[in-house]
Amino acid sequence: MAASVATGSPLPESGVIRGTADANVDALIEQSRELAATPLGDRDRLASLLLAIPFLLVSVALAVLAHSARQAGLWTFVVFVVSYALASRIDFEIGTGSAVPTQLVLVPMLALLPVQDVPLCVVSGLLLGGLPDYARGRVPVARSVLRFVNSWHAVGPVLVLIAAGQPEPTPRHLPIYALAVVAQFAFDFGSTALRDRLGLGVSPWSLVRFMVWIWAVDLALTPIAILAALGCGAHPWLVVFSLPLMALLAYFARERQVRIDHALELGHAYRGTAMLLGDVVEADDAYTGSHSRDVVTLVLDVAGRLGLDAREQRDAEFAALLHDIGKIKIPGEIINKPGKLTDEEWAIIKTHTVEGERLLSQIGGILGNVGRIVRSCHEDWDGTGYPDGLSAENIPLVARIVRACDAFSAMTTDRSYRKARPVEEAVAELKRCSGTDFDPAVVEALTASVTG
Repeated sequence: MAASVATGSPLPESGVIRGTADANVDALIEQSRELAATPLGDRDRLASLLLAIPFLLVSVALAVLAHSARQAGLWTFVVFVVSYALASRIDFEIGTGSAVPTQLVLVPMLALLPVQDVPLCVVSGLLLGGLPDYARGRVPVARSVLRFVNSWHAVGPVLVLIAAGQPEPTPRHLPIYALAVVAQFAFDFGSTALRDRLGLGVSPWSLVRFMVWIWAVDLALTPIAILAALGCGAHPWLVVFSLPLMALLAYFARERQVRIDHALELGHAYRGTAMLLGDVVEADDAYTGSHSRDVVTLVLDVAGRLGLDAREQRDAEFAALLHDIGKIKIPGEIINKPGKLTDEEWAIIKTHTVEGERLLSQIGGILGNVGRIVRSCHEDWDGTGYPDGLSAENIPLVARIVRACDAFSAMTTDRSYRKARPVEEAVAELKRCSGTDFDPAVVEALTASVTG
């Protein structure tokens, strides 16, 4: 069962910058956590109601109009609803939502309960599972409407089984139950995609990469759930024997949550360190500090245009912010000299890339990797740059982006020895040096960025 609608976080068109190994996914998880604690926006609430109300109407109509030869007592319904509620609280966070092991309960529900009652049992289980969060104020009660939206996945298999005459869970009927699972996935994706499209403006195809993981969890649990259904035919309450497996999954989910928490904390720590170092640069030389922050904006836009993933965009952001960090090792009288530098002074200036790498390497981790990019931020496409004389694709892509954006920013801001040049002149200079100083693809993306 997909739970992306339970949090309702929009997918960014470009990566979100965080300091983790899988920056995009962890950032989306953090965004989902934040949004889960906030009320729905007007558009989101309307989209959710447009799906929740039809679900309720369809579920009630099925319960009233459809008939089944199966019989189940009140306590059987209670056992299934409570089991579903418990399973819904086992939360494997995946991008914009969660994978939850409710399949262990849903399949026995479909096999053993009067099938027309299953959608109402599912939404009851989800509402019951959300009660602790509502009671503690962790999730606004108004977001409970999403529990109805998130129950559409139960309607698909119910319709398939009703059409097939509500067959018993026997081996010869397994193909029908397999088709019911396919219908579950189709209704799950359809309701999630429609709600996210109407309420959040998210493209349905951007959800697929996360839904695949959710479906994989459901598929992995389906054979176990079918065996449980076959074994519970005479005594449906035996479904409670799946609780130890759910407890094990809950332990693994908690372990994953702790890992994500640590990754996010580490990412914030790296970001804080990078910002602090940026402040150090600005305190040492106001122009260098403000220049670096201006370069960040350009670099992130160009990186997005070139399709860099979240990890690369994170590195680009940090490299742009810290590409001149080594200048704190350069004497101020050289940095702020109003006239032309001598050859000796220029040679000292050139050491700032190596000094920057050394400073960041001492911190290590992500910033250590950024240090290697900082070292190459003054390499030229034709191999005439410094400090290593790298050329073309041998220069890290992020360094090539920073190189061009750094040059453009420098040309369009006042320096101690000259006035800022107009944007048109700076763009013309970028194009003139494309293929020599700068990567032509980067120049094209940067030109598009600054000219609109």
